[in-house]
Amino acid sequence: MAALSAWFWNERFWLPHNVTWADLADPAPGVEYPKAGHLLAALPLAFGIFAVRILFERFIASTCAQSLHIQQGVGRRAQPNAVLEKVFTSITKNPDSRHLDGLSKQLDWEVRKCPWMWDTRHCWYGYPYQVMTPGLYHYYVTELAFYWSLMFSQFTDIKRKDFLIMFIHHLATVSLISFSYVNNMARVGSLVMCVHDASDFLLEAAKLANYAKYQRLCDFLFIVFSVVFFITRLVIYPIWILNSTMFESWAIVGPYPSWWLFNFLLLVLQVLHIIWSYLIARIAIKAMLRGKVCNDVRSDIESSSDDEPDTPTEGLKPSHHPKGENGTNGHCAAAKARVQNHSSW
Repeated sequence: MAALSAWFWNERFWLPHNVTWADLADPAPGVEYPKAGHLLAALPLAFGIFAVRILFERFIASTCAQSLHIQQGVGRRAQPNAVLEKVFTSITKNPDSRHLDGLSKQLDWEVRKCPWMWDTRHCWYGYPYQVMTPGLYHYYVTELAFYWSLMFSQFTDIKRKDFLIMFIHHLATVSLISFSYVNNMARVGSLVMCVHDASDFLLEAAKLANYAKYQRLCDFLFIVFSVVFFITRLVIYPIWILNSTMFESWAIVGPYPSWWLFNFLLLVLQVLHIIWSYLIARIAIKAMLRGKVCNDVRSDIESSSDDEPDTPTEGLKPSHHPKGENGTNGHCAAAKARVQNHSSW
């Protein structure tokens, strides 16, 4: 174990040249440097966040949902519809947009602050002898605990199409937070977390508005989310943060082994940003064409059975306002289910 520990905590991997763990172990009175053991505080906090989420969903969120007339999603079998049955038994290929638009009209259904924040070179001046302030420590531990809790809850939530991408994202984020703390890259690490936090809450707010059937508010929040997401993830992150970690740090500190790994993980995040930006752009284009936000293609349920094809998605699913007559107004779900069996839309 001693040999394994010595290999894992090799100073020449973790720290810049001519810096040792002993240099960081005994700082001046009142000065604190990060230590790996500090991160253990995040685990009980993560379980606490996970437990609070479960209790909130069960005893508070459900009551709020009932007051807003949001029904709990349950799996339903598609109801028979003679018109759809006739169409889908008469065609041999997947139904195209012309068929879907025609059915929609025929049935009257919808087709579906700190210095380094402004001068990032301060992230590297004096590195790694940079003081860990209490505020930055608590920000780090809370963020780490939050992402640990997301990893836990991902295995209890309904499985989505982006399960693997989200798992890689959470794993890369936990690794980056822990990694940047241990080798005292907390300043630039806080910038990375700030960029990611800027847009996430807007998406959750848009989903809540959608569940409550406030469609205009949902559309507005989704537009704001999309703009903030593209600016932070595709402009600020690569131009501001990656430029600092890859070029400013090279000029001020110089590269060393863990520097390469840190930048590799940051580049993995950028690849995920590009993938999500593409998916969000698809939703935005559909919204402009159809006049409202449609399903969140990132979060559709991976249906494993044709018996329950209409389990509601967690994404930005459009609210449905029944219009038909003679019992046909409840068949939108059935239409979706049957189309899904023939076409990936």
